[in-house]
Amino acid sequence: MSTNQFVGLADSAPLDECKIIKKLSCVSIAGNVILTVFKLFAGIWGNSGALISDAIHSLSDVFTTIIAWIGVKIAKQAADEKHQYGHERHECVASFILGLILLVTGLGIGKVGIENIIDKTYLEADIPSRIALVAAFVSILGKEAMYWYTRYYAKIINSQAFMADAWHHRADAISSVGALIGVAGAMCGFPVMDLLASLFICLFILKVSYDIIGDALSKLLDTSCGLDYEKKLHDFIAGQDNVKSVDMLQSRMFGNKVYVDLEISVDGEISLREAHDIAEHVHNEVEHNFPEIKHIMIHVNPV
Repeated sequence: MSTNQFVGLADSAPLDECKIIKKLSCVSIAGNVILTVFKLFAGIWGNSGALISDAIHSLSDVFTTIIAWIGVKIAKQAADEKHQYGHERHECVASFILGLILLVTGLGIGKVGIENIIDKTYLEADIPSRIALVAAFVSILGKEAMYWYTRYYAKIINSQAFMADAWHHRADAISSVGALIGVAGAMCGFPVMDLLASLFICLFILKVSYDIIGDALSKLLDTSCGLDYEKKLHDFIAGQDNVKSVDMLQSRMFGNKVYVDLEISVDGEISLREAHDIAEHVHNEVEHNFPEIKHIMIHVNPV
């Protein structure tokens, strides 16, 4: 999830965005509830600790989707007297909370797995049955489908929180692969494989949580959009009519939006009105061609 790439839409279809947000939330919650119940039943009935850990991971997805939905709904609200720059950073807060939930989930699964390995409980555990194997395979397919579904719509509405939720689905799909390997290994006479799979699930969840938390923090701390992005913007502005040079360009991320501070040079002999018209033209062209930019502040220098 690169912080230097932005896929945005102009704020022209709020009703469509509301429908997408509602649709995403409902599909994600319903899918996770069904998978959680199925995997928990299969894990208990099929004697698989790895699958039970995977079910707990799916259950956490229900809460993260709710948090993502709340964060996006708040972020889409219009600016008000107390929040004159808008509410986009609420989505970063939602993503940060999602990352923390993943972190706690991963650590909890890892702790249980390590304790069971140390206590050698796998020596007394029953061999997982075929239903656990089937449940793990179904989970892989279901969660991978939910990842691509959520990712597709998260890009359309340029939502960091729902993109984090998509990665949560991908983490669950990978953890189900671990559960599948663990169950298959235990069925083949290596019961410790079921517990080792839980540790694999833990490590992957921790890696995803680290990426999500890092991305959320970078967008909360006015991080720049990166050299590649700023060069592309610089070249676009420098090519506008009557712009002699770009003297200064600074960008900062504000949730899933971007703010830019710019200094350009124009002919010093023209009138103030003409200089203003040039700056206004640059302002409109930038915000039209870079829809993720919420506002560009332009200062004009005379050549």
